[in-house]
Amino acid sequence: MTTNRHILGWLQAAPLAVVLLAFLIAPIVMIVVVSFWGATEFSIYPAFQFDNYEFLFGSPVTYQVFGATLKYALITWALTLTIGFTVAYFLAFHIRSLTMQVALFLVCTIPFWTSNIIRMISWIPFLGRNGLANQTLMSWGVIDEPLEWLLYSDFAVILAFVHLYTLFMVVPIFNTMMRIDKSLLEAARDNGANGLQTLLHVILPLTKPGIMIGTIFVVTLVMGDFVTVRFMSGSQSANVGRLISNDIALLQYPSAAATAVVLLCTVLIVIAILLRFVNIRKEL
Repeated sequence: MTTNRHILGWLQAAPLAVVLLAFLIAPIVMIVVVSFWGATEFSIYPAFQFDNYEFLFGSPVTYQVFGATLKYALITWALTLTIGFTVAYFLAFHIRSLTMQVALFLVCTIPFWTSNIIRMISWIPFLGRNGLANQTLMSWGVIDEPLEWLLYSDFAVILAFVHLYTLFMVVPIFNTMMRIDKSLLEAARDNGANGLQTLLHVILPLTKPGIMIGTIFVVTLVMGDFVTVRFMSGSQSANVGRLISNDIALLQYPSAAATAVVLLCTVLIVIAILLRFVNIRKEL
């Protein structure tokens, strides 16, 4: 009976394992293999060499681009965490009606009813030299001339990132907060804890799994995004995704694959470090 149940379990898992192998493992293995190939201006050829990695780690541009990518990820994470935690806290503990919670949560999802590119590009006429933001500030007398740094700058890139990915922080944190037993909050108040103490010593520790899940989502998405950096910086800034995109456009697939492997390893290291601080299995 135990053997039959064991075999049945493997048979049930086999279809999903095949899908995982075909659409996740196999492509990653192929990228790793291609990263060791060689390339000319017109073709690529199978080989086993470290030229792509030697060029990648020997170029100062690589470290600048990876530094910019980590900078974008860190700033975006800090802002999305602040906004996401605040929104989730308001929905979970200040809105008593479940219907109202669902309604307000759906309001947060409205921007996701359109594509990322549309939402990103919508900032361009708002932040432009003659855009609504500059015109409003000038009409109020706050500034005398348009602000050039509102668009095609790191500010615009981070603003777009925050707009695009804040919901990925709100959802897991809100889900975690809704699981907190309200009697714990009452016990904290009965023991003389004020609102700030309850937040720091009760709510925040119990919300760590949701924060980590949201962090993984946001950091992963930001580090792999290149379209946002390209459009919102006016092609004046670059991240690792943009570096890979440029190599692909030049048909330098082995170089792009090597960069992708390094980026993948970097993201996995970041995730591994995050998972050392909290166990998110109870959230999955």
